[in-house]
Amino acid sequence: MRIAEFQQLISERYKKRDLERGTPATFMWFIEEVGELATALASDDEKNKAEEFADVLAWLCTLANISGVDLEKACEKYTNNNIKGFK
Repeated sequence: MRIAEFQQLISERYKKRDLERGTPATFMWFIEEVGELATALASDDEKNKAEEFADVLAWLCTLANISGVDLEKACEKYTNNNIKGFK
């Protein structure tokens, strides 16, 4: 599945509710999921790690959807061989 396909799936299922919730509250849900991922990374529970990665990706797609950002297009900065510098 491509990033755009996953983002579209998330949009079809959740965008109406996500727009009603708004960006600040949605961002807080995203941060909560990032915290759960941090906890999972510190554990030996591989299934939970995978679930938390999926949750973070889904909430990132949600934020992108309500912000009008095409994540696949945004990721082109990493795929077009024009990366300048690194962190």
